Amino acid sequence: MDVLDELLAGTRAQDGVFNLTILDLPWALEILDEAPLALAILVRGSGWLARDGLEPQRMEQGDVAIVTGPEPYVVSDSLTTAPQLRIHPGGICEPLPGAPIDYSARLGVRTYGARKSGEVMVASGTYQVAGDVNRRLIMALPPVLVVPAAEVAGSVMDMITSEIQRDAPGQQSVLDRWLDLALITTLRAWFARPDSHAPGWYQAQTDPVAGTALRLLHEDPAYPWNVTELADRVGISRASLARRFSAIVGEAPMSYLTGWRITLAADQLRSTRDTVETIARRVGYANAFALSVAFKRVRGVTPTAHRRAA
Repeated sequence: MDVLDELLAGTRAQDGVFNLTILDLPWALEILDEAPLALAILVRGSGWLARDGLEPQRMEQGDVAIVTGPEPYVVSDSLTTAPQLRIHPGGICEPLPGAPIDYSARLGVRTYGARKSGEVMVASGTYQVAGDVNRRLIMALPPVLVVPAAEVAGSVMDMITSEIQRDAPGQQSVLDRWLDLALITTLRAWFARPDSHAPGWYQAQTDPVAGTALRLLHEDPAYPWNVTELADRVGISRASLARRFSAIVGEAPMSYLTGWRITLAADQLRSTRDTVETIARRVGYANAFALSVAFKRVRGVTPTAHRRAA
């Protein structure tokens, strides 16, 4: 079981919103999509991605940015250029004061700008993320990350821009799958970078000790694991497993397992009508009471209160 695979499996685009914006110098695009997870691809040109409270990041042609959280951000040729267009939730494009009147013109399906041959082309896509497994992935990411074009699959991004402008049967499903592929490609490239500060669960996957233990826990989280049996399965002493796992992942094996079980239970409480007892046994607890005690300790609320809030 690849941990990144498992987290990405719960992070799928559904009715994802794509926009292609074509601009001329000087240019600036404010994206106010309020999405918990979004991509911005600088298909043509170069510029900056800026967000309040964060250091602006340079983007060159073909670079891909992943943005987490609902706060707005601006992609522009210069940090001093005022936005000419604003993208709202649902892909609605609003011309801003001072912009050429034709900048809000629709050049085609999901495409805005003054002319198709404009100097700059920005593709943006959003995810509507729901679920605790998805949030576990988002929490591992910085508010903004940029991956250079050379580190992502160029052909994937090229095909996305052509698909955005098509209006064929089943096109939304096609765009959702391309959005998934773009996210996976970009995240994999970013996590592999030495300066990414990848989370412990990602770094552990290549370690013969911590990685093996992590895969065992994810393959069967409901199994009644203890450190002794986990160490036996890995083929190492308890002390060595605990030391190695904690050093790389950042917490002890059983603590990690508890957090993962609670994450799985939280998702099922939101997405199913199964009883707390059923969910408890499915994720590795003897009964509803045992899950409730662990859930309250980790999340601060009972499973029932969590479900009600959802």
